Amino acid sequence: MKASAVLSSDVERGWLFSFRALSKMKREKKIALVYRLRKYKKALATRLWIHPLVAERSAVGAFYTLFTRLREHEAKFFNYFRTSVATFDYLLQRLDKHIARQETNMRQAIQPTEMLALTIRYLASGMTFTDLHYAYRLGTSTIRKIVRDVCRKFWEILLDECIPPPSEKVWNECEAGFANSANFPNCFGAIDGKHIRIVKPQRSGSLFYNYKHFFSIVLLAVVDTSYRFRYVDIAAYGKECDSSVFKESTFFHALNSDSLYTPCPKCLPGTENPAVPYILVGDEAFGLSDKLLRPFG
Repeated sequence: MKASAVLSSDVERGWLFSFRALSKMKREKKIALVYRLRKYKKALATRLWIHPLVAERSAVGAFYTLFTRLREHEAKFFNYFRTSVATFDYLLQRLDKHIARQETNMRQAIQPTEMLALTIRYLASGMTFTDLHYAYRLGTSTIRKIVRDVCRKFWEILLDECIPPPSEKVWNECEAGFANSANFPNCFGAIDGKHIRIVKPQRSGSLFYNYKHFFSIVLLAVVDTSYRFRYVDIAAYGKECDSSVFKESTFFHALNSDSLYTPCPKCLPGTENPAVPYILVGDEAFGLSDKLLRPFG
């Protein structure tokens, strides 16, 4: 028996056998070793096996059959991805080198364009990973990892650009939007919470169970009149109400300690007295204060 024939499958497990060592082995040990090697090779082949549906990805997968055609029709592209072609290309340019995978001898890496398209489709449509598995012909676990990795890069790379740190300039822009679009001067943002449905985490009891009778985390956001996030607080327990999440947020503490860099109070249009502070507007879930108002019921 040649040493190379035995070693071909063993290197990956760190088994290094010399020809001399093999030659000194008893026949029974050689048979046992060959049996273990064949068993390992079979297990390895099982792990690397690709389902026939996934193997057809380049021929019938949604990315290969639909993406190029959608780019030719701006309205259809926006309807499918909820973003324009220009925005998609910009995101790809920013994330390309950060999400690219290394090619291997065993299989071709998934390209960044397909990874971004898959993630944006997931975020835009709310499709399950199983639905995307059949549409894009990728494994469910592969899709899950792609979405997680791309979303993490979204946050790391685009956070300061999309949600810049609070400053007086930012709040002045927000106030101008409310004054011009909503006829609501001295307002620098609208605040609300949203329950994001999740699968119940293990050993979490009722921490994530909300009053709507499903498991969730809370997304608290301050937005301007263009529906752009200016502040977000993510992943509070679903059992918490909007007011509780707000009072525990860094935004609330910064607002009460006057470290949020909000502009100085000013008079309302058409008046000379008194100066009115800048405020947030929220729904009835939030308590009234000199920094937060809510519309009449």
